[in-house]
Amino acid sequence: MYLSICCCFLLWAPALTLKNLNYSVPEEQGAGTVIGNIGKDARLQPGLPPAERGGGVGGGRSKSGSYRVLENSAPHLLDVDADSGLLYTKQRIDRESLCRHNAKCQLSLEVFANDKEICMIKVEIQDINDNAPSFPSDQIEMDISENAAPGTRFPLTSAHDPDAGENGLRTYLLTRDDHGLFALDVKSRGDGTKFPELVIQKALDREQQNHHTLVLTALDGGEPPRSATVQINVKVIDSNDNSPVFEAPSYLVELPENAPLGTVVIDLNATDADEGPNGEVLYSFSSYVPDRVRELFSIDPKTGLIRVKGNLDYEENGMLEIDVQARDLGPNPIPAHCKVTVKLIDRNDNAPSIGFVSVRQGALSEAAPPGTVIALVRVTDRDSGKNGQLQCRVLGGGGTGGGGGLGGPGGSVPFKLEENYDNFYTVVTDRSLDRETQDEYNVTIVARDGGSPPLNSTKSFAVKILDENDNPPRFTKGLYVLQVHENNIPGEYLGSVLAQDPDLGQNGTVSYSILPSHIGDVSIYTYVSVNPTNGAIYALRSFNYEQTKAFEFKVLAKDSGAPAHLESNATVRVTVLDVNDNAPVIVLPTLQNDTAELQVPRNAGLGYLVSTVRALDSDFGESGRLTYEIVDGNDDHLFEIDPSSGEIRTLHPFWEDVTPVVELVVKVTDHGKPTLSAVAKLIIRSVSGSLPEGVPRVNGEQHHWDMSLPLIVTLSTISIILLAAMITIAVKCKRENKEIRTYNCRIAEYSHPQLGGGKGKKKKINKNDIMLVQSEVEERNAMNVMNVVSSPSLATSPMYFDYQTRLPLSSPRSEVMYLKPASNNLTVPQGHAGCHTSFTGQGTNASETPATRMSIIQNQKSALIAQMNAECLVILTGVGCRSSLQPIRLKMQITAQISLYPQLKLMLRLRLTKL
Repeated sequence: MYLSICCCFLLWAPALTLKNLNYSVPEEQGAGTVIGNIGKDARLQPGLPPAERGGGVGGGRSKSGSYRVLENSAPHLLDVDADSGLLYTKQRIDRESLCRHNAKCQLSLEVFANDKEICMIKVEIQDINDNAPSFPSDQIEMDISENAAPGTRFPLTSAHDPDAGENGLRTYLLTRDDHGLFALDVKSRGDGTKFPELVIQKALDREQQNHHTLVLTALDGGEPPRSATVQINVKVIDSNDNSPVFEAPSYLVELPENAPLGTVVIDLNATDADEGPNGEVLYSFSSYVPDRVRELFSIDPKTGLIRVKGNLDYEENGMLEIDVQARDLGPNPIPAHCKVTVKLIDRNDNAPSIGFVSVRQGALSEAAPPGTVIALVRVTDRDSGKNGQLQCRVLGGGGTGGGGGLGGPGGSVPFKLEENYDNFYTVVTDRSLDRETQDEYNVTIVARDGGSPPLNSTKSFAVKILDENDNPPRFTKGLYVLQVHENNIPGEYLGSVLAQDPDLGQNGTVSYSILPSHIGDVSIYTYVSVNPTNGAIYALRSFNYEQTKAFEFKVLAKDSGAPAHLESNATVRVTVLDVNDNAPVIVLPTLQNDTAELQVPRNAGLGYLVSTVRALDSDFGESGRLTYEIVDGNDDHLFEIDPSSGEIRTLHPFWEDVTPVVELVVKVTDHGKPTLSAVAKLIIRSVSGSLPEGVPRVNGEQHHWDMSLPLIVTLSTISIILLAAMITIAVKCKRENKEIRTYNCRIAEYSHPQLGGGKGKKKKINKNDIMLVQSEVEERNAMNVMNVVSSPSLATSPMYFDYQTRLPLSSPRSEVMYLKPASNNLTVPQGHAGCHTSFTGQGTNASETPATRMSIIQNQKSALIAQMNAECLVILTGVGCRSSLQPIRLKMQITAQISLYPQLKLMLRLRLTKL
């Protein structure tokens, strides 16, 4: 017994190698004979304990130890101990019965050791000389004509020795030839087997001796040698003078291995010079032609035509020898012999064979790096030459083996094939795996040979991808906006967040939590909570819009994967919606039992600001927008209230004549749904003269006079003097224009001194000399000032008048005489200077644009111009104005008022009564 070791390291994996071990064992050894120690002979590292090893699956049976037999050509004869790695026999091995027709008897095993090494084991069964040669029969009968010439050969039946090699048949010996008439010539066939031929050394004489007895001995090469004998009985007969003759002693024929049945191999021709039956030739196979040859070929006895009888196989035997003999039909024929050698031509008649030596069991982690081995594959082809040259690849993957790629689609599976050694290939990962993209692959190995046409083979196995925690949860939105009405019930559902994790199992199980934060000084955990399973968010308190309009917090989504959790977060914004839960509260004027008492001077007149009602509403938006209205006590329409500002003004100039005490019920309403309101009762009393000091006038506030009485008296005196002058001028103007029937500034003559001295010159003034312009006076308290000025022709007039009065928009038509203006041209030439009279009208809101204010002015123009023309008749009577009216007697009453709220105002009221 001997051992030879050949190790070849492969690119199987970082720790995977392929090793070749060659053993030999003599035949006839009993069961349990140890042939070798695989672990020791291959110098293998100790493997993991069985509990820690993975469960790979190979082509053989699986064991729980460190050594697993993947393939075994003779499982009934050999086996490997799974723990110790000992290779041993399971029963007595008889080489002759195991390898009857093979010169070399070899068994093979493939062992997967320690999940890291593959050992390719070859066990040669050594022959022992336990068999002696043997002949098919005990005697050989031969008829030889006495005319057989010296040198004539007669093939003899060969002996058979089951042993091989040195123990096989070695030679033949011929004995008992006392006269030296015969000789023995031992020849060899192409396969190395030997066969004897009997050669005539001297001419035979039937008359002298018609029978010869010879002994043929077959010897093997064993120690000691074994032998067998057979007796040859030679009968000398009267001869046929001529024997058949072949055209050549040997023939070589090439025949494709896939030749169909009946194909002609060769047409032999042997001739015999004799005539008649002595010259008629019959063909047959020699007696020592093997039975396998007789199964594959047939010979026509009359024509010598050899045909294919069975299925030829180049891989089984590429060279066949056929011994043919020809003999005539004469008495005592002498046969002729020739050898036909049939050389089979290999054809691509075998498709590649794919076998999985080892395939990773179960599944492959998606975290496996590129180059991870998942299978060991062996691809073989029984054909030779180009027909046996292989090209292999993974269908739809990358990488090739055996001389290039096969074409076709690539890259659809993340695997490739790498060639290693002696038709071994490894299937490895070609790139990173992603289970979320595809969780299972069907890996198909395609092998194609180089024949024409080529033959293909395919074989598949499934690879399932195991999940790794490589994906964090991802929220469907980065910002979730939730809304809740104020005064909600604690525990109310606000909404949900959703995070998705494509991983499986615990790796994809998402839990939710709220990240710590504060709203002001209060923890977010007192505001909201989140369901850790489904992401539902609930309110933990009742929200008040007036306190908290909106707040934000972050929700954390975390998976349950191992070894580390992956997480992400999203922002949640909760908007508290206002509910009309606050009624308006009236703060001005100051109320007692929802009642306030206001005092207004008897001479307050039209448009007097009685008070401003102010209310507050804690709500916002429409719920906080307020509208003021008088709901009771104003049946005579003596007062009006601005619905937006709450200002209460007089609508009747002599309201006190109607009733000295008015009780108004003011209602303040918001615009929420439903609307809420507040009411106040305002008692307005008319008092004579000015209000006493300390009495609230507007908005219930206490005013302190900053101006002394002398200032009031002074201003009143100035106003009286100014009015007297105006009356004087009006009387004079009336007398000069008696033909005029209406009050209108038509023509006026006015004399004034020229620049540089000289006598004054009179000019006529018509209506075009008076124009309506917007005052340059700054708007205050939302009041518009309108001016009536003279034309530039009056620029040098020494008379200058400026009179202001309040003209409410809501003045009744009966209060003012309306006169249509003669012209709508309100343009004032630049640089004017002269007499003018200014009026203030009811102001607009602060939000109005200048265009809006001008629109209001235009709407008021008729009323303003009417009063201005009346005033103009008063002002310009003495400078040329004419009037056709009869002289009238007027009673004049001037009232001066100073108001400090909401700003300082001086108001002069002129009251003319016709006497």
